[in-house]
Amino acid sequence: MTTNWFNQTVKDTVEQLETNEEKGLTKEEVKKRQEKYGLNELAVKKKKSTFVKFLEQFKDFMIIVLIISAIISGIVGVMEEGISGITDTVIILVVVIVNAIIGVIQENKAEKSLEALQKLSSHVAKVMRNGKLEVVQSRDLVPGDIVIIETGDYVPADLRILEAVNLKSQEAALTGESVPVEKMADKIADEKVGIGDRINMLFSSSLITYGRGKAVVVETGMNTEVGKIANIINSAEEVVTPLQAKLNKLGKTLG
Repeated sequence: MTTNWFNQTVKDTVEQLETNEEKGLTKEEVKKRQEKYGLNELAVKKKKSTFVKFLEQFKDFMIIVLIISAIISGIVGVMEEGISGITDTVIILVVVIVNAIIGVIQENKAEKSLEALQKLSSHVAKVMRNGKLEVVQSRDLVPGDIVIIETGDYVPADLRILEAVNLKSQEAALTGESVPVEKMADKIADEKVGIGDRINMLFSSSLITYGRGKAVVVETGMNTEVGKIANIINSAEEVVTPLQAKLNKLGKTLG
């Protein structure tokens, strides 16, 4: 979906999502929408094993030059001084291995940032289905579900607020706003308003710090604002920095 839900009135939002503000969706309709939109969870790309990550650290041209230098230094040292001549080789290999370990640690930290996003979105939610209040896993939510939210709840998906009573949400993880944002249900006329100013919306992974309300699910999974961040992390390509480019050039010169 690409609708600017914050520009829609409560009535228009409910009608467009073909749901019922009081009774919510039927179980049959939920099943159909799950087949159409998928589960409300963040997709992750297949992880590399630690061993593979470690081996990939040796692809750098400068590292290859150092390894070759270590081998040559070791051979020459042994021929001239015996076993004591491998000191330089040991030092070079230790430096190369330590560098590889640091590289693996940095990659693992990047993966943990995505795992943290997943943990924030893996909670339960209170929803109206078939006219009854049910507690379901957040991953089972679909666009059109009517969600009841209260103080202490994690927002399970991107929601358009239908009713708000002294409602406040902590969105620091998404917008950087240090204080909770006061929410309301009124339509926002400005079509170019930023995420932090969409006060009639609640975003996945944010925390309800005060009040209560009712909202309708408008985006799930990778279509949420958090999902877009996760997609950027997943699709990030390895970029050679200026320093790496210069080191590669230096490595070729030394070679």
